[in-house]
Amino acid sequence: MTRRPNYRGVAVLFPLGVPILAAGLVVGVLAGVDAGHWIAYVTGVSLLGLVDDLMGGPGPRGVRGHGAALSSGRPSTGALKAIGTVALAAWATPGEGASYLLDVGVLALAPHAANLIDLRPGRAEKAVALALAVLCAIAGSAAPLAPVWPFAAAAAAGALFTLRERAMLGDSGASLIGAVAGVACVSALGAAGTAIALAALIAISLYGEFRSIAAAIDRLPLLERLDSLGRSN
Repeated sequence: MTRRPNYRGVAVLFPLGVPILAAGLVVGVLAGVDAGHWIAYVTGVSLLGLVDDLMGGPGPRGVRGHGAALSSGRPSTGALKAIGTVALAAWATPGEGASYLLDVGVLALAPHAANLIDLRPGRAEKAVALALAVLCAIAGSAAPLAPVWPFAAAAAAGALFTLRERAMLGDSGASLIGAVAGVACVSALGAAGTAIALAALIAISLYGEFRSIAAAIDRLPLLERLDSLGRSN
């Protein structure tokens, strides 16, 4: 890990996704979590984000920017991350037919949405925590978390550092917690619920492509208060 300036120019540890991933893997092994394909998916998505953290730098942003770079023969780390995430989602998802396509869509877009949201300390963690709480409420138990709870626990511990501006998730961390939310979603919801979740993820992705999610949050008092909750500054 190294140090990079955050949105206020404060040098913080980066990327926190590395220790979160390591802790999740260790806890998962020690606890005997039996969900190898989901663990591999979350791990792969986080490592793709790490490539972007280490090698991305200034360059094209958003789906349009990465798509344009790819079509012009200048592939970016962001394009690699997007293609790799879709491939991992397609590999890890069981099932077939329409439900399979819905699950792949959610698993491909959930990490992307978390990255779009992760522009302030703790924001992505709180958004994912809210999503996980809703999914567990729908399921009536913590069953949606069963395949990936070690990663969720590690991310919750990491939030103690991001909220205090001691560290940044990086793409590796934001992608990881987005992947956790995606797995919980496809584990908890049927086809109709997954379709609604996919529609919401598409809406977030499209809005983030053309407008500022941060500005939208700042304009809404309730969201702004929730966003600043627990933050040191």
